[in-house]
Amino acid sequence: MVKQIHVEGYDAFNKAVEENKGQKIFALFSGSKDASGGSWCPDCVTADPVIERNVKTAPENAVFIHCGVGERAFWKDQSNIFRTDPKLKLKCVPTLLKLGTPQRLEEGQCADDNLVQMFFEED
Repeated sequence: MVKQIHVEGYDAFNKAVEENKGQKIFALFSGSKDASGGSWCPDCVTADPVIERNVKTAPENAVFIHCGVGERAFWKDQSNIFRTDPKLKLKCVPTLLKLGTPQRLEEGQCADDNLVQMFFEED
């Protein structure tokens, strides 16, 4: 079974990566949810159930980290750490990536069942 972790923010994301070093890590970056549990990012709301459904097809020993990137205003700042970190270089949310590889799905691709399923299954 894939280990699933939900974190909020850059520091918590890096801590989760550090704690799961040596594993195959998939990461989903999306708009953080507000008090009522809704995200400010409509594409994230659309993609979430697709990713939830398909994460089960990831390899047994994989780790899936779902990271909230913060409030909309923070995300829109072009100099925020998620955008400037050379390992992440996020341009949009949602972004699904496989750490340590160039593989990534962005925005609408994250809501495509076939693409997401292939993303998790590929080795």
